[in-house]
Amino acid sequence: MRTPFRSRRTVLTGGAAALVLTLAISPTATADTSRPSRQGGSLVLVGGGLKEDNTQVYGEIIERAGGARARIGVITASSVPASQDPYADDPDKCSNSACNGAYYSEVFERHGAADAQWIPVDLDHIANADSEAVVRQVNSMSGFFFGGGDQSRYLTTLLNGAAHRDSKVLAAIRAKLAAGAVVSGSSAGAQITAGAHMVTGGESYEGLRDGSSPGYFEDATRLGYEPEGGFGFLRSGLIDTHTGAYGREGRAMRLAVDTGHDRVYALEENTALLVEHPGGPRERVRVLGPRGVAVFDMRRARVHEGPKTAGRGVDGKRATWSLSGVRYDYLTDGDRYDPWLRLTLPAYGKRPLAPRSTTPVPANTDVFHSAANPAGAPYSFLTTARALAATAAQRTAEATSYEDGPRFTVTFAKSPGFTAWSGDGATPQTLTGLSIRVTDR
Repeated sequence: MRTPFRSRRTVLTGGAAALVLTLAISPTATADTSRPSRQGGSLVLVGGGLKEDNTQVYGEIIERAGGARARIGVITASSVPASQDPYADDPDKCSNSACNGAYYSEVFERHGAADAQWIPVDLDHIANADSEAVVRQVNSMSGFFFGGGDQSRYLTTLLNGAAHRDSKVLAAIRAKLAAGAVVSGSSAGAQITAGAHMVTGGESYEGLRDGSSPGYFEDATRLGYEPEGGFGFLRSGLIDTHTGAYGREGRAMRLAVDTGHDRVYALEENTALLVEHPGGPRERVRVLGPRGVAVFDMRRARVHEGPKTAGRGVDGKRATWSLSGVRYDYLTDGDRYDPWLRLTLPAYGKRPLAPRSTTPVPANTDVFHSAANPAGAPYSFLTTARALAATAAQRTAEATSYEDGPRFTVTFAKSPGFTAWSGDGATPQTLTGLSIRVTDR
């Protein structure tokens, strides 16, 4: 499989560094994406790791693009260009924008699209982003797919870097979305659809300990964000990807409270968040795929911060920090969500689950699946949440970070209105209204 896979601690370099420098000089640059987005089309956003046999997600994209008449434009500008790929001439090893574009085009056609074409914009072909010929190619498409990699390259190639202004190609895609087209993406291709404060990197533990900062950082554990965001197609919440696989729940909550957002869509791998009419009063969300999407509702979140003392923070000091009042919903296949009502609607056939087990929730000493713990397990945060939902023996459960300088404790609580939903009558699948508290100890 030739799709680009990123290490969870990939260092972002190149165009991103230039972007940070320019933003520092000219922080008032105006972005096209600052205007409200009111679209007539739909978004299909995958949390990364999209498998080529995922007929449900590929089929949804194709169906929304016209079914058997679908014409999919594939954009892989977040990949390294061929000039930077030492295996560019080896079809079995290559992993560059052109090679990945060909891969996705073949997969879409195999799943039933009438045509799928690479849109030739990348770091080797930045000028193509304003080419009238490429704009005509975009306008002949009925749907679009943005591949994974490094979202900073999308900023460089399609948003004119620090100017944060639509290229002609991006303007054409924006217009197609507003007219009813489907725009989809995986990993960085989903992340780039975000509005203000798009995450650029970081780990949960360091993010909770040190907080977030604008920019891209050589230290890939440092929680960073792009203040002006990505394309701005989805603005009803922050977006994070690879969430459970990389334990990113902590960084998602920290970035939201640091930047004043009241909701996060935390996407899991090989699973899609389908957004209909993004940006408008009819915006609705549905989940497709084998895993799920977490929604962190931060409206009632409260931060408690103590005075700075000597510690391991960025400046050699750190303040005690804790967070309470977070509502956690976890949606699985077929579940719907109304962003305006903030209401989760479990899929037909799922019923409330009355817990029967009296088994205590297992201990969890690595709730954010630390990259420093070789024995850690992915989806650790969700595992504790579901274990609590399944037992009648406890109303609350605690889990801790692997690191201890300081150690963070996450408290899960069955608040009034909490419900676990099940399709098989035995296993908690969808969760609604779980309360989350994070404490620095």
